[in-house]
Amino acid sequence: MKALIVFNHPYEGSYCSAILNSVINGLKQGKHEIDIINLDKEDFNPVMTSQDLKAFRDKKPIDTKVIEYKNRLEKADHIIFIFPIWWELMPALMKGFVDKVIFPGVAYDYVNGSNTKMKPLLTNIKGVTVITTMNTPRMLYRLVFGNAIEMAFMRGTFWKLGFKNRKWISYDMVKQVSDEKRKLWLMDIERKIQKRVC
Repeated sequence: MKALIVFNHPYEGSYCSAILNSVINGLKQGKHEIDIINLDKEDFNPVMTSQDLKAFRDKKPIDTKVIEYKNRLEKADHIIFIFPIWWELMPALMKGFVDKVIFPGVAYDYVNGSNTKMKPLLTNIKGVTVITTMNTPRMLYRLVFGNAIEMAFMRGTFWKLGFKNRKWISYDMVKQVSDEKRKLWLMDIERKIQKRVC
C-alpha cells in the first residue's frame, strides 16, 4: 500500500517533525511505500489567485505544483496529514493545499450539473488520517472553540467528498505535558499508523 504524507510545519525541531518521523517508522514497519509532500520545503504557493479561481471554474488547475500533487495523489492509497493547530485552525500552507488541491477536476466533480452534490475523483484513496498538535486542552477546543478541525477539515472537506474511512488523532497540551508523555505518544502513533494503513 502507498501512503502519501502531507506535512506542514516550518521548524524541523518541532513535535510535529517528531511525529512525522514516527509515522515514517510505522509505515516502514508495515512495509508500505511512502511519498512525502513537505509543504514548507516545496515551492508551494498557498494563495488562490484570480487565475486559480478561473481554473476552479473550468475544473482545470494551472498551478504546476497542484498538477504535480494531483499526479501524486492519484498514486496513493491513503493520505496522512500532519500539522499543528494554530489559533484553532491549520497553518496557511495546509489551508492553501485544501483550497488549491482539493479542487474540482482534481479531487471531485459535481453530480449531474449540480453545484452542491459532489462525487470523489480520487477513488484510489481508501482512507484519510489527520494528525495534529495543539496547546489548547481538548475539551476547551471542542466546547469553546467549536472543534474547528473536525467541522472544517474532517467533515467540511473529506466527509463531503464521500471518504468514509477518516480518522483524526489529536495531541493536545503538547507544551505542558512531560517529555516522557511526549515519547509515549510517539511510540503510540508509530503503532497506530502501522495498523491504521494496513
